[in-house]
Amino acid sequence: MRFRPFGKLGWKVSALGFGCMRLPTFDGAPQSEKVDKETALGMIRMAVDRGVNYIDTAYPYHNGVSEAVVGEALKDGYRAKVRLATKSPVWLLRRADDFDVYLDEQLKRLQTDQIDFYLFHALNKPRWDAILALGLLARAEAAIKDGRIGHLGFSFHDKRDVFQEIVDGYDGWTLCQVQYNYMDTDNQAGTAGVRYAASKGLAVVAMEPLLGGRLANPPGPVREIFDGFEPKRSPADWALRWVWDQPEVSTVLSGMTAPGQVEANLRSAEASVVHALGVEEFSLIDRVRRVYLEKTPIACTNCGYCLPCPKGVNIPRNFSLYNDGYIHEDPGTGRLLYARFLAENERAGACEQCGACEEKCPQDIPIREWMPRVHAVLGEEKSYP
Repeated sequence: MRFRPFGKLGWKVSALGFGCMRLPTFDGAPQSEKVDKETALGMIRMAVDRGVNYIDTAYPYHNGVSEAVVGEALKDGYRAKVRLATKSPVWLLRRADDFDVYLDEQLKRLQTDQIDFYLFHALNKPRWDAILALGLLARAEAAIKDGRIGHLGFSFHDKRDVFQEIVDGYDGWTLCQVQYNYMDTDNQAGTAGVRYAASKGLAVVAMEPLLGGRLANPPGPVREIFDGFEPKRSPADWALRWVWDQPEVSTVLSGMTAPGQVEANLRSAEASVVHALGVEEFSLIDRVRRVYLEKTPIACTNCGYCLPCPKGVNIPRNFSLYNDGYIHEDPGTGRLLYARFLAENERAGACEQCGACEEKCPQDIPIREWMPRVHAVLGEEKSYP
């Protein structure tokens, strides 16, 4: 296993971190609470035995079962071999006291006295504002002081300016966790956000390096590009190497669902090197990215000029989920995110066809025509047209 600096902490983290959001399940459903515990425990311990020293989970993963499985996996001396990260479910916190209620529950689930890295989960602008309004940073600092938390961080899903606001809004951050892969260089925090956080001394934990597995199983035209390049590598290996190539990234989280995936990712991690990719390799990734983007059905650039919608519909986010599902031939992930991370009034189904957005769209997208189609796929689970 190769190791990398973890921000300003003075600790070296394994290049590969184990993300526990997609553990193996008996029913095969993602995020199901029917976790195959025996297989999951074996996978986690195999990774730790091979040098992985960063384990990531969260309160809602697998409907709460993930934290309990991780707690079991870290028995028998494994807890001392790793740094453990989990996350505060900010959307469930209604009062300042709720921070401690959930933290104490998580400590019991994880069977530990301290969580090394405690993150505010899936921050966006409203959730960041709620943290400030409820005084949750002070609650977290108190938990650090009494030993229940080692270090504080946040995971993120919003625009880059919001990311920078959060990074600059608190001096006590140790780490940030961002969605980052070769398709998300300009999405959410993006490459600029990753570099900004690293410049501030934060450890950068990259999640979704394979876009929930979609980059590991690309459509035919993308696979043909990879197959025609030497040396031969799997699409997953190419995606992981692209993230590891960047020195600002501390560790790459992979959500693994089978022992074979653990083995493959460990092999990739053992070969990971900063600045290992050359001009030809980056050109290859650029060709792949162009093929994906050429498949994009809605020409939204995520500029945000269409906002605010009078009814609160998050137009760019709806388009992004629809586009991602289409180009990666995976509508299921978009449907999950549509239901879980968009409030009802933010979804395409809440559009009232007023047309205010179309007057402001620089791409001249017929938004009123697209909204019902987006909701039909993401909200009603109909097929792409």
